[in-house]
Amino acid sequence: MKLLIATKNPGKVREMREMLAPEAARGLEVLTLADFPPVPEPVEDAGTFIENARIKALAYAEALGVTCIADDSGISVEPLGGRPGVHSARYAGEQATDEENNARLLSELAKVSKPWPASYFCAAVAAVPGRVIAEGHGRICGRITTNRAGSGGFGYDPYFIVEGRVETMAELSPGEKNRISHRGQAMRALVRSLRELGALE
Repeated sequence: MKLLIATKNPGKVREMREMLAPEAARGLEVLTLADFPPVPEPVEDAGTFIENARIKALAYAEALGVTCIADDSGISVEPLGGRPGVHSARYAGEQATDEENNARLLSELAKVSKPWPASYFCAAVAAVPGRVIAEGHGRICGRITTNRAGSGGFGYDPYFIVEGRVETMAELSPGEKNRISHRGQAMRALVRSLRELGALE
């Protein structure tokens, strides 16, 4: 069985590979886009995480003829009315870096009184050409801080303090982050569904 991680985000590839390691140990061949010739990147123009994840998974499955998993994820900040939401990866512009996105977020929050509650969301989808076969969802709550901390993770992780903890997401070990994160939750749900379908055999 072959399964393609359909993302160009190196942080997501790393985390999803780690989450799929138990399945790989049972014989699943985990592939990335680097294993295939370049194909056009799908346009993520939907208004929800799950719809964008479906767009990506279906587009890459159709283009490459292999079972694909894709996710769409981001952060929703309560005092900003849920922004950046589905625009998290491009909050400061289409080619924005993590640093630029974080700078915009903190600039907007500077106009709002604390605390700054926030939630990370993730929708993960598996698709074969022409059809979605499984989905998973995850959420983790916390708050935004102005004090950058930690060198792990990516995105908004250095500024996101996990609810009930003192560390930012970027201070967690990879294993601990995968255990509690929105992406970890979504991927575990997705893998459970794929197992039930016999799609990992």
